[in-house]
Amino acid sequence: MDPEIAALAGSAGTTIVTLAATDAWERARDGLVALWRRVRPEGADAVGDELATTRDELANTPPEDTETEGELVAQWRGRVRRLLATHPEVADELRDLLTELTEEQDGPPAAGPTITQHATASGHARVYQAGGDMRIG
Repeated sequence: MDPEIAALAGSAGTTIVTLAATDAWERARDGLVALWRRVRPEGADAVGDELATTRDELANTPPEDTETEGELVAQWRGRVRRLLATHPEVADELRDLLTELTEEQDGPPAAGPTITQHATASGHARVYQAGGDMRIG
């Protein structure tokens, strides 16, 4: 299998399970079901039901249970990997959905200073650049 597809499936499995306990869950569920409905319409309702089961399992897992979350991640990793193996054309759509969901969950990036530097050196010239104080000597 293509390593990029395997990595995307792994990321999807982790994201699905992580978002199951967040406010972004409905958007995640709806996006995944819509993706499935586009390429495997006969299985979309079952995926929606399994996503609901995943959320319920996580909500009812006692804190000392360290294995359930990993098992659910592996389950979704495999399911997404199989979908991508048969429908690689949806990889970009899935990647976009995961990026959107992750950004939604993380919130906007923190504002900070933006530093842009440009330099050109030729011959034996040297260029020294710093985004702050620079001491040479």
